[in-house]
Amino acid sequence: MRSSRLFAGLAFAICAALPQASAQTVRVVMHSDLKVLDPIFSGAYIVRNHGYMVYDTLFAMDENYQIKPQMIDSWITSDDGLVWTFKLRDGLEWHDGTPVTAEDCITSLKRWTVRDPMGLKLAQALQEYKQVDAKTFQLIFKTKFGPVLESLGKPSVAVPFIMPKRVAETDPFKQLDDYTGSGPFILKKDEWRPGEKTVYVKNPRYKPRAEPPSGLAGGKVVAVDRVEWIWIQDVETQVNAMLKGEIDVIESVSHDMLPVLEKEKNVRLISARASNQYVFRMNWLIPPFDIVKVRQAAMVALSQEEFLQANIGDKRYYKTCKALFTCESPLASEVGMENVLNGDAQRAREMLKEAGYDGSTVVLLQPTDLAVIKQLPIVAKAQLERAGFKVEVQTMDWTTMVNRLITKKGPPSDGGWNAFATSWTQLDILDPLMTPFLAATCDKARAGWPCDAKMEELRDAYVAAATPADKKATAEAVQRRFVEIVTHVPLGEWISVSAVRRNIETPAVPPQVLVFWGITKK
Repeated sequence: MRSSRLFAGLAFAICAALPQASAQTVRVVMHSDLKVLDPIFSGAYIVRNHGYMVYDTLFAMDENYQIKPQMIDSWITSDDGLVWTFKLRDGLEWHDGTPVTAEDCITSLKRWTVRDPMGLKLAQALQEYKQVDAKTFQLIFKTKFGPVLESLGKPSVAVPFIMPKRVAETDPFKQLDDYTGSGPFILKKDEWRPGEKTVYVKNPRYKPRAEPPSGLAGGKVVAVDRVEWIWIQDVETQVNAMLKGEIDVIESVSHDMLPVLEKEKNVRLISARASNQYVFRMNWLIPPFDIVKVRQAAMVALSQEEFLQANIGDKRYYKTCKALFTCESPLASEVGMENVLNGDAQRAREMLKEAGYDGSTVVLLQPTDLAVIKQLPIVAKAQLERAGFKVEVQTMDWTTMVNRLITKKGPPSDGGWNAFATSWTQLDILDPLMTPFLAATCDKARAGWPCDAKMEELRDAYVAAATPADKKATAEAVQRRFVEIVTHVPLGEWISVSAVRRNIETPAVPPQVLVFWGITKK
């Protein structure tokens, strides 16, 4: 067995060394440069997308937003709902040829639950993880936890990707240095050049499920040899490269450039199925947003239309929406939102005076290399200054900004920050449990570090809610509490658009995340 594995590995190495002109290559401009390779450490979507290339998941979301088994072959639940037993499917191997085991899965889940709000709630309900045999493990709960499958099949940040035990044992607050996965592609670490390109090659060991691909679920059949993520920051240069046939896909086209591509017969435009929500996030740990009245004043001062117009512009692709869990979703509601997000600068000034705001500078971070969000801080600065805030915008690239958000909790004088604006996909914010910025778990929360016991009680109540009516009522209670404490501020919804050359065939129903199985190049 060992010699056959060595032979297979040698054969793969020889194939990988062949001239690239012989390989079927898809070249893509993603929405951001990739500078971090650990999808548990970083919440950036580009790192999540990287995760889907090299790792696999126990469960996955199909095109109808239903959770389906992925690495799992079968599972059973005890009558009291406290013991869940999972068995891995046959043929799962790591990129180095060793088998995926139940112990790998347990260790991966433990690391994930430390960094993900939904995972943290699951961990709090757990009594223990138990390995039954090499391919079978159990989750044994202290109290019944309804959304087990929804947690294990979570489609976006942070996805519970499965890693080898030796890798998953890495401190969750430190980055990985081993990128072995079991997913459909292998990272060519020797060709990874941040600021230039990231390269993946087809994993010859990957065994897809038998079902047809559907969303992020089903058979991950790879029909191309090589995928290159080419980083081009300038949006006009991206479009020119697409028109010349130098690249095959632009993940997220600047909406200003859509009229150019709409005229090109060799290009298709694909609108995303899920919407996105712009948000403004404040640091609770340092002045001035450590004072609740100041956070409330900011939400009164801000209004959505200017953000959407500045960043998207084309009304076909945006809408104002105060619903915390996004409009047209099962939990959509504007309960409690009547007196906020109206751009009421005068009322905000009064609130700042009541709060004792001393005019200290709000340091607002701006990523210069993400066209779809880089105007958010500029609009926020103008709206907040009309209300009496003093604002300074500091610019940097997106990856540098994300690292600063994660690692710097102190004041700006020590490299910290007061606020930033970003965007969440609808997949991350459909309910109180999964919405990352609602987690008010103090030092365990995401950057911003809100701390509120009542919010956590309400999120626990949502977990326990048994009926759709109960879930709806609890979600509205969460939204009311959200307005009181202001964990973040929703700034409206928008739809992303991808550009694909017509020689690239994609699934009829686009997956919720851009992935590269199920596509072909003619």
